Amino acid sequence: MDTHSSNQEVQAGKAHTTLNDDPANELRQDYEAGQRLYQEQPPLVRRFLEAQARNLAEALIEHASQLRFTLPDKVFQDGKALQVPGESRDQMVGGVIDRLTRSDIRAALRNRLLELEQSSDQAVVLAARLIRHAASMHMVHNMLPSGRTVTYLAEEGEEIPTMPAGDEFSPESAITAASDAIALKEEKSEEVGRGELIVPYVPYARRFYLPQWIAFDEKGNLLGNSVNEAEAHVASMQRFLNVLHTAVSLTPYMVADEEYQEKRYGILGQLVNQGRALARYITREIIATIQRRAAAQDLNRGLSLSLPYFDDRELVLKTYDFEVIPAGRIMFVPAFVVRASRQEQAKVAQDTRLSPSTRRHLLAELETLEEAFFRAEDWQA
Repeated sequence: MDTHSSNQEVQAGKAHTTLNDDPANELRQDYEAGQRLYQEQPPLVRRFLEAQARNLAEALIEHASQLRFTLPDKVFQDGKALQVPGESRDQMVGGVIDRLTRSDIRAALRNRLLELEQSSDQAVVLAARLIRHAASMHMVHNMLPSGRTVTYLAEEGEEIPTMPAGDEFSPESAITAASDAIALKEEKSEEVGRGELIVPYVPYARRFYLPQWIAFDEKGNLLGNSVNEAEAHVASMQRFLNVLHTAVSLTPYMVADEEYQEKRYGILGQLVNQGRALARYITREIIATIQRRAAAQDLNRGLSLSLPYFDDRELVLKTYDFEVIPAGRIMFVPAFVVRASRQEQAKVAQDTRLSPSTRRHLLAELETLEEAFFRAEDWQA
């Protein structure tokens, strides 16, 4: 036997096995198969699926306690029409018991669709797959606005790229490109020229995926009218990501969808950037409040702090609670804040429950607190 040929066959076999075992490649194949099946359906069936998908997606996002959907009366595969049995068409998920036990309606829907996809009737199997595919596509493509083409850079030691790269296309005038408006649906190509007269976003905001949700500039200054408005922007970005995560939890192969990848990349970096900026802004407000109350001799009965920070794993704003001065008649001294801050920094540095980048962010918050009271005479004067 030719040893060289044998080695080639072994290597080819390994390559074939690796290709088939690659999860990303498998998801891509599943996604393409789902797309082909959907596109094979005639327009009337697709419109029916779109209506079902819209209702399902909205109910999932709103955490409805009960879901209803209907399978199409027929589906098509390889040019052949397959009739869906009438008794299988109307489906309901959730109910009184699920409401009482607070069952996850998303998991219940996944289980129901899985049951249908394991049916002995091929028409039911295909109809369930089409419903699943249509619902996830609706969430990714129709429920969320499209944004600008952006590039984020990761700072040293960071896990998520959050710093926007320079934007050479940003005009600094009230006459701006159409993509600088809230209606960003058409933004797929390079921005050229100047558009109609509209209210622009600041240049820094235009470097992000969805400028309308940028609440802080590069120096941490508040761009909107209030912290409440900034919190609403962060909540909007969280909801955006929640819709994407719901789509993938229903149909895992949606991670192979290009629009999903673009939207997730664009909003994730923006959310972490602005979430951290919000935490820093609130921290500065806390420091100013302490300084004001200390100057008024209103902090002589103890002091506990809840320092905000943004958790980039859970993508939510949290607080780090610690005691600065025990409750009681103890005169406030700035050195207490410095000491407490340093003690908490030592604890946070060893806290493996936080991601390395979240630890770094929280440590910076504590250092800001320490520095604000290290030279007390600067603000006591």
